[in-house]
Amino acid sequence: MKTEILITLEVGVLNIAKILKVKEMRRCIGCFSCMTSCAVVNRHNHSLAKSAIKIITSGGLSGSMAAVVCAGCTGVRACAEACPTGALADREGGGVTLLPERCTGCRKCVAACALGAVHFDSTTNKPIICKHCGVCTQFCTHGCLEMEEA
Repeated sequence: MKTEILITLEVGVLNIAKILKVKEMRRCIGCFSCMTSCAVVNRHNHSLAKSAIKIITSGGLSGSMAAVVCAGCTGVRACAEACPTGALADREGGGVTLLPERCTGCRKCVAACALGAVHFDSTTNKPIICKHCGVCTQFCTHGCLEMEEA
């Protein structure tokens, strides 16, 4: 009688916390691909208003572009500190994670962010904060955005 032994070896994937970094904004042409991809993937909506990253001009049509996005604060996270219900939990590597069931829509996190990187969705009555998922970097054809190890 022949006995077969099947051994399954699971190899874990090493998850290293990454953070979104704005690198080469001088290359940005304002195509809004990063904003569109963020809104579609994370909010299932094609409105640029639903994006966690905002591309703005710094000086009108002839000026350069700038990105307004969560910097992934470590240590004291002003948005989380301002939240009276604990709806913003510290994210490994920096930044925060929204716990929507705890959020009351008070907007204190929006006011607390010195960068203006916490936006508000009046439809859901919840803040829009970058999750540092990196989808925007995949759709930026000019290499303006990168994910870095935290």
